[in-house]
Amino acid sequence: MSATDAATPVVSAFYDRFPYPADPLQDGPPPGYNWRWCVDSAWVAATGALPPPGASGRRAWRILDAGCGTGVSTDYLCHLNPGSSVLAVDISAGALDVARERTRRSGAAQQVGELRIEQRSLLDLAGEGPFDYINSVGVLHHLRQPEAGLKALAGLLRPGGLLHLFLYADGGRWEVHRIQRSLGRLGVGSGSEGMRLGRQLFADLPETNRLRRHHEQRWALDTAAEANFADMYLHPQETSYNLERLMAFVQSAELSFAGFSNPGVWDPARLLGGELLERAQALPDRERWALVEDLDPEISHFEFFLSRGPLQRRGWEDDGALLAAGGIRNRCLWGWPSTELLDPDLMPLSLSSEALALMQALEAAPPGTAIGALPAESSTASATDDTIDASSQRRLCAARELLAARVLLPLASGAA
Repeated sequence: MSATDAATPVVSAFYDRFPYPADPLQDGPPPGYNWRWCVDSAWVAATGALPPPGASGRRAWRILDAGCGTGVSTDYLCHLNPGSSVLAVDISAGALDVARERTRRSGAAQQVGELRIEQRSLLDLAGEGPFDYINSVGVLHHLRQPEAGLKALAGLLRPGGLLHLFLYADGGRWEVHRIQRSLGRLGVGSGSEGMRLGRQLFADLPETNRLRRHHEQRWALDTAAEANFADMYLHPQETSYNLERLMAFVQSAELSFAGFSNPGVWDPARLLGGELLERAQALPDRERWALVEDLDPEISHFEFFLSRGPLQRRGWEDDGALLAAGGIRNRCLWGWPSTELLDPDLMPLSLSSEALALMQALEAAPPGTAIGALPAESSTASATDDTIDASSQRRLCAARELLAARVLLPLASGAA
């Protein structure tokens, strides 16, 4: 008998009625990118360096999209990880119909070595692993027993592999939870009647009501589509976490926390300055994150990487190690090649001409060429020790600019 969660039948029926996410279908590749679904980018974010490629010269990752819904994430996973093997599963037949049509129209299967889209529970995937990368966004918090779901995913992850999760946070869903409970007490249900009455509730509440104001200011645009409104306010099964319970949840599956995939949210510099910021930055990681959680009640979710076993993070402070490293360009950039780009978070990025030239030189060189082994910038440069040192310093400066901007994905010395 297949393993399922107690909430599976009702959740499956809910998403059959409201296939989610409600992103429109289109012909051709998906618009933009999400670097968290580019495994090369995610790997460097978590570990600092890429492993060597396979015999094909590419990193053909084994990827699981656990709870793929209408296939938005699956589409990006295929297009951002060429040559990889992708298994996408979901419990909703209606959502999977959309996922198959989305990936057919985008040509996703032509980008990867294998794409399978199957109606299966993430609890029923024994024998499918191990996977290098598992993506499970907005899924586990809809299980009656999220711990069982996390343990199932942990068992499918190879040692050293990465799991990317997205789970609801208590603080930023304070108002959402009150609307959910109110609609539940009113017995509106989770179908078309619940949709009509849910929208009516916001229209009836006084304009000064905190719940109405929060919805109009924060979520009205996001929930314009019926499926999105239903997922926000009518879902029959939802769990959320605070930071302390989140870390206990991670430990329940004997996984290691490998970092937030939205680290800027957890940087106290966006909230504090001066002496208070200095004090905040001196705190241990967990205390610093707890401080940000307390100071920002708008944080509505946690998104983060986990691994089986602690990961060794590669640093690039040593000049010799950086000069000996190779690198590839992050695929999650908009406007390349140019000094004016959109970065992996779709934010404006300005590069120096030296950084642009270095990245272009790496792209033109044979795979695995070390930064320090690139041809000299000028054929008229003197080959004295002083000139070599100056050239190396310029390369180091440009390489560190590219690293900080997440344009360069470094390869450890000897990795092609």
